[in-house]
Amino acid sequence: MTTAAACHDRMQCMEVWGGNTSTSRSVSTPGLEVRVHSRPHADASGGGDVHYLSSCASGRITRLLLADVSGHGEGVSRLAVSLRDLMRENVNLIDHTRFVREMNRQFSESLKTDRFATAIVCSYFSPKQSLQICNAGHPAPLLYRAGEGDWTYPAPPADTDESSEPADFPLGVLPAAEYTRLETRLTTGDMLLCFSDAFTESVDAAGRQLGSAGLLEVIRQIDAATPEAIVSELRDRLKHADATNLDQDDATVILVRAVDSTTTLSDNLKAPLRLLRPVRDRTTLA
Repeated sequence: MTTAAACHDRMQCMEVWGGNTSTSRSVSTPGLEVRVHSRPHADASGGGDVHYLSSCASGRITRLLLADVSGHGEGVSRLAVSLRDLMRENVNLIDHTRFVREMNRQFSESLKTDRFATAIVCSYFSPKQSLQICNAGHPAPLLYRAGEGDWTYPAPPADTDESSEPADFPLGVLPAAEYTRLETRLTTGDMLLCFSDAFTESVDAAGRQLGSAGLLEVIRQIDAATPEAIVSELRDRLKHADATNLDQDDATVILVRAVDSTTTLSDNLKAPLRLLRPVRDRTTLA
């Protein structure tokens, strides 16, 4: 992986990609284009922001994880490895809520300290263009609807039961935590923007913290007709408002855009054979 010019790659089936090092890269999967820009705090070799992207045996299920692991140092690296291994083990699991619940349980059992990780976990099923989102204590992502030409924060599920068990805790806090699931459909041109808290904790020119509402106003000022420039434009606008923005913590932003592409017949036919081999690891961790 490189930190110089942004690179583009096509993800292969039965593969996990990502890590916690500095990167600027775009990856395509069936139905999606994914752009990632991540920079650890103080230009360290690796940080607490961890991002992973996985593709199942047929390529129909694309899964995205953006996590902010508490703390620094060797302990963070171990937890980043643990999250990567969980992505690999569950690469073909269809049930999104079960996946997040199981990831939290396994992550909790692997912890030997009081560390935890906030996370956004997304699963995209290309045949139905369906996107499922679970939020484990992380800043909420932004959703762009091409038909409406506007960015919004996705509404919480209408059937959320306030009397149910505690939900949406960061990974590793409560082994039996439940997670609410937001499900929506992505049509061509729709986008999802995920980011770490360095973005919501940025300030405007007057020194006021943006928060979720302020970041929404910034992204609405950017031309959505050029998706390849959105990430760099967002970073530039924040740095122009205050030169220290995005420098106080690890800073990661991921833009997911729905495109008109599908899995191939060859990928579907080869899926049973791919299940016999290990998941390819294309992650870079420090």
